[in-house]
Amino acid sequence: MSLTRPARCLICSFSRGASAATRVPRRQFHPSPAQLANRKPKFPNVKAKDSMTLDELSQNMQPHHFQPYTEEQKAGLKEEYTPEQLAAIEAGEAAIDPKDMAEQFGIREDPFRLNYLDDLSTIEPNVDHHIRAPKSNSDYSATFKSDEDFLDDFARFFAELPEDGGASDWVRFVDNARVTLGKEESERNPHSVLVPDLFAPGETLSDDNKKIVTPFMLQKQSAANAENEEMTDALKRLLQSTGYSSAFVKTLSTKALVSHFVVNQTRLGKVRRMYCLSIAGNGDGLLGIGEAKSEESADAVLQSRYRAIRNMQPIPRYENRTIFGDVEGKVGATELKLMTRPPGFGLRCQHLIFEMCRAAGIQDLAARVGRSRNPMNTVKAAYEALMGQRNPEDIARARGKKLVDVRKVYYSGRELPKKSLTIRAPAAEVPATGEKQLTA
Repeated sequence: MSLTRPARCLICSFSRGASAATRVPRRQFHPSPAQLANRKPKFPNVKAKDSMTLDELSQNMQPHHFQPYTEEQKAGLKEEYTPEQLAAIEAGEAAIDPKDMAEQFGIREDPFRLNYLDDLSTIEPNVDHHIRAPKSNSDYSATFKSDEDFLDDFARFFAELPEDGGASDWVRFVDNARVTLGKEESERNPHSVLVPDLFAPGETLSDDNKKIVTPFMLQKQSAANAENEEMTDALKRLLQSTGYSSAFVKTLSTKALVSHFVVNQTRLGKVRRMYCLSIAGNGDGLLGIGEAKSEESADAVLQSRYRAIRNMQPIPRYENRTIFGDVEGKVGATELKLMTRPPGFGLRCQHLIFEMCRAAGIQDLAARVGRSRNPMNTVKAAYEALMGQRNPEDIARARGKKLVDVRKVYYSGRELPKKSLTIRAPAAEVPATGEKQLTA
């Protein structure tokens, strides 16, 4: 003990209490604020004994499970339905005995059953991916064909039937036969008013309110100029095998990452060739890798780039900027780990993974490469890790649930409104809205 230290400091060292604030690590990459106190969970814990499987739910269904609407539920229904519709709903449910509902209730087991419980009375455009036909396909004056109309169709079919006609002509006639009179698009591809438009007139996904240019639009725009352009045989085969247009191929980002000479020992001597590994991507979720060998360096680079374009696959991206959780990849002796990062983190990885992320449109990522750092195996391991991600929607579907929105829960650290994460359930379980809250 040093005698030069005052006694006041010695007393303070024993009497000073511990700090109540939590210790924040020196490098705080996550945007979540530090928790200064223990907070109660937002949702109550669900015990295993309180939950039931689908089979137990169908076997233990009782009449008392079908309760009439409460005042709160009726208030919610009044916001969605008119008084006449609400009266019709109540009259229809009152006409069914709860005992019959309990006895006939069951989970579908046919091959066409859904993998999750869903309220089929509602349609979620972002989840159900409904494709809406244009309004011009509607025909309000369309009517069903009468027996005479069908006889006329049969007579026309036998009159136009060739001499060598067979069963294939009859199958083609049955598949193309119409049952209504009016506009053909109204029956083949009718317009649906159940799903609202995702965008108002004039709105697009782009910030500057410009028209979105898709590969199919580029293909139509360049169809007239493609005939006049001189294309090589390799490019023609690429366009035929992929269906892309030459204009879309020019917009892709390609780069040769690995190139070196290889030697094959034969009885005639050593045969030296050029090896090249290239990547290709559109900067918006597509990425592919390709390998090629040739005696000429230019041919090897060109072949590897075309093969990378042909092998492009969609990369799962969270918020179109990072990956879904941490993933690992291993090829040969190369082992690496790709880690998700918050917005603004950037790409902190080696140059090979950096170029792959830029081509795929990933903006926030961290990577750690262990053991061997062979460039060729590093690129292959990174591609394997990116393709091996597990989408939360697939996980929820495999567990028999339907994930509507998990944004801002697992990856960005901000609070989530209670109504954002829901599971669609049958109306028998939740009569009012067909939804129940998902608990952790």
